[in-house]
Amino acid sequence: MDELRRFRLALVAWAAGGAAAGAAAAVARQLAGDVRTIVLVEGSSDQIALEALATRHGRDLGAEGVAVVPLGGATNIGRFLDVCGPPGLDLPLAGLCDIGEERHFRRHLERVGLGSGLTHAGLETLGFHVCVADLEDELIRALGAEGVQQVIEAQGETRPFHTFQGQPAQRERPVEHQLRRFMGTHSGRKALYAQALVAHLGLERIPRPLERLLTHV
Repeated sequence: MDELRRFRLALVAWAAGGAAAGAAAAVARQLAGDVRTIVLVEGSSDQIALEALATRHGRDLGAEGVAVVPLGGATNIGRFLDVCGPPGLDLPLAGLCDIGEERHFRRHLERVGLGSGLTHAGLETLGFHVCVADLEDELIRALGAEGVQQVIEAQGETRPFHTFQGQPAQRERPVEHQLRRFMGTHSGRKALYAQALVAHLGLERIPRPLERLLTHV
């Protein structure tokens, strides 16, 4: 196991609390010297998309000391800021969240002393960027419904997608909504399409929050 992965796992265990938290904190502190920035994202699909975009730009975030850490849900941001921010490791931070979860990020960033009265622009200055709806929505709008369906075909999932479209709850909805919902229907599908859609996009069409986050780190 490489040290950056050990560091991420230690952060998760530390943030979770409980009997293992003390030992995890010790491991995280031991490995933190090689970490330049921690990027807090809501889930693994966000991590995969950011790392895939970095690769397309010829960057290796791990080699640069950038640890991309999935929170396991936006409501966990407070625990991770306690661990990674001023109350804990006090390392430089950045992040990505959905617009519906922006309030959680603002409140806890302010609570740990990383801003006051934060606005949307203030979040971006700190390195925290907000997706309109979510990352899947951003990628679908950037590539277009036809382009996304080409990616689905390349993944061999055209038939499952058409079956999904035929469900009563989906029939009358716009195809963009169907595509977004389809990506969340099976475990691992969001991660699969996060990587595939980033790989398919022209670099000039990368969603602004993702591009700005990568530029920041």
